[in-house]
Amino acid sequence: MMLVRRHSVVRRALTLAAALVVALSVILAVQDRADAAPGPSFTNPVVPAPNSADPTLVQHNGQYYYVATTWTSDILMRRSPTIAGLRSAPETRIFTATQNEGCCTMWAPHLEQIDNRWYVYYSVAPRSGYGQRRTHVLESAGNDPAGPYTYRGVLDLMPDNGWAIDGAVLKLNGALYFHYSAFHADGLQSLYIAPMNSPTSVSAHGSRISAPTLAWERQGQPVNEGSFALQRDGRTFLTYSASYCGTADYKLGMLEYRGGDPLAQSSWTKHTNPIFQRNNAAGVHGPGHHSFFTSPDGTETWIAYHANSSSSQGCGTTRTTRVQKISWKADGTPDLGVPVSTSTVLAGPSGETGGSTPRVCIRNRHSSLCLDDYDFVTTPGAEVRQWTCNGEPVQDWTLAPAGDGYYRIANVHSGLCLDNKDWATAAGSVVQQWTCNGLAVQQWRLTTTNGTTTLVNRHSSLCLDDYDFVTTPGAEVRQWTCNGQANQQWVVG
Repeated sequence: MMLVRRHSVVRRALTLAAALVVALSVILAVQDRADAAPGPSFTNPVVPAPNSADPTLVQHNGQYYYVATTWTSDILMRRSPTIAGLRSAPETRIFTATQNEGCCTMWAPHLEQIDNRWYVYYSVAPRSGYGQRRTHVLESAGNDPAGPYTYRGVLDLMPDNGWAIDGAVLKLNGALYFHYSAFHADGLQSLYIAPMNSPTSVSAHGSRISAPTLAWERQGQPVNEGSFALQRDGRTFLTYSASYCGTADYKLGMLEYRGGDPLAQSSWTKHTNPIFQRNNAAGVHGPGHHSFFTSPDGTETWIAYHANSSSSQGCGTTRTTRVQKISWKADGTPDLGVPVSTSTVLAGPSGETGGSTPRVCIRNRHSSLCLDDYDFVTTPGAEVRQWTCNGEPVQDWTLAPAGDGYYRIANVHSGLCLDNKDWATAAGSVVQQWTCNGLAVQQWRLTTTNGTTTLVNRHSSLCLDDYDFVTTPGAEVRQWTCNGQANQQWVVG
């Protein structure tokens, strides 16, 4: 049978314009509301292992953007309109760190908006050994956290291209500073700060502003690292990780800027006690390397951090990303509370509305074909097949959180939802499009590993599958027993 196909559809500019209108209306609506409702509830971790240590989480125009250590040279980003949706949000590769250094394992990416650009500061370790770990920077082409990004080089933070990691930007008194972790001549891994003459370069080597001198900063090893700026009511705090990350006693401490030259250690006061640490009763060990973000309505401050679920787990891929809301003490300092257990149900950040729903294409790893509303049908029962990827609306899908880590997947052209036909549960069960109804047959769990995603139907517990490994346009899509093979792996983005 000859497959006849297709007329070309011009669309991207109009789609983008419509999305911008929707996003603007959402922002204005949030600003006009006196009491925004919380978002969908969730439990920690919000991002599971393995790509979930050293997280940076930002909220921008109603969307959350997340980057973390991947243990590879790839920088991967998740995006979701809700915290609850982060767990199953697809990972998109925004950059591969192959410029130099050996090359390399990337970790601790930090995402920062400066003026109308976004920057990613990340540390690189040569594959050949410990080496001179240094900080690199990317710059976005526009005001989109998802990029595209251009490599801008290595920050010259220490003499002789010395070891300098875990960096982030501080905006203070109308100037930019870069704070990071490096070794002092006394052998202590300490916090440093350097003046910046642009978001991609520093004008001088850094000076030390904190050393691990207190007993709680020296458990396992004496360490100060992973600092992050938190500012409120004219006060500037620099929170940081202390002690060795391989122990359950990894924790957070805090400096406060007291005025004067930010490059002088005397301008900073260290708080005597840690501000966030292990909670044995809740099964949370080694909480550290964190970031802060605001709720979509701007009324709440939240922390994202990594932690282990066992005291015996170390400084590797077992760490997962957790988030929780913080508060403020009467003296104006942040109150992070205690890390909550993974069984604690948390209400989502205030003002989560879902933002403008992102559109994605869903491409099979084996066939390299895209999930497609076959023959542009818009009535319930419409076929789903694979076709040569072409950017048409029939290959655009939206992901909407359905709770408990599941998503509703709807086709942009048909307006219908990806559906397990006739509630079947046997291998080989057919998928179709049907009127969206919120039932389990239309809920799919997305699990992403190293850039590819499996889609599991909630009712059948079967995986979306390139049926019979076909690689030609028109290939069938069915459900099959999950097996981890390439025909069940999809690139979502």
